[in-house]
Amino acid sequence: MNTTLRILGLSLYALAIPALAQPTFESPSPTQGSSTSQKANEMADKGLYKPVEYANAGKPGPAIIVIPGEVKSNNANFAQKFGPNNIADFAELELSKANFKVLERTNLGPLLQEFQLAYNLGDPQAARKMLQKGKLKTTKWIIKFDILKAEQVAQAQQGFDGRPIGALLGIFGGGRGGAAAETVVGSVQTGESTGVWIIGMRWKLIDANTTEQVAQGYTEEKMELGAKSSSVMGFSGGEAGGLTLDGMVQRLVQKNVWEIDSKHK
Repeated sequence: MNTTLRILGLSLYALAIPALAQPTFESPSPTQGSSTSQKANEMADKGLYKPVEYANAGKPGPAIIVIPGEVKSNNANFAQKFGPNNIADFAELELSKANFKVLERTNLGPLLQEFQLAYNLGDPQAARKMLQKGKLKTTKWIIKFDILKAEQVAQAQQGFDGRPIGALLGIFGGGRGGAAAETVVGSVQTGESTGVWIIGMRWKLIDANTTEQVAQGYTEEKMELGAKSSSVMGFSGGEAGGLTLDGMVQRLVQKNVWEIDSKHK
């Protein structure tokens, strides 16, 4: 009887406690809830961050350090948007989710900068000396991610302008009917354009004791940007969107971390 009453009491207590949920926020946009808002949000939802289920996340990984890689693309837009530190930040986030022990770069201070300098200058002996100091002693791997390609490889567009056909209808149609047809058809204008980028990322695993390369991999993804518009009798509409460079880089990092977690943990 006491057990039954205890269970009943706990149940009532649980019901009395308000459910704790992640905070949600409302949009201050004046078009919130409208048809254009719904379409824009549907497109934006496809670009939201989606967590990856890493195959070996239940297995603790070794201590690692992510060093900023290189952005080797000559594309000015990409170079202005992204630097090596941005990519390294994404990589630290995903490697932590894959259950690697990620040593925070900002906590390592100038020691890590000295290692990077020695490594980039091709001086493995000096780089190894850096890894034998302080928190770096526990490191098994150094990981870096490089952008090797970021270029627009294709673009297509099409459209319709009703003015020439409307003019012909006005000439051959005659009367009020022809004039009306000319006005309606001549007001029709549509346009659509799509551009496709290919962005490629390479990763390297470097042995922290020997500074020798353990493994490497490479992956590419397409990034599509599109826009379309239409106008008829003064009524116009348009849509534009696509995955951002931030989102594309994060997806590439996720694919590469998935490979590292699956094959090299």
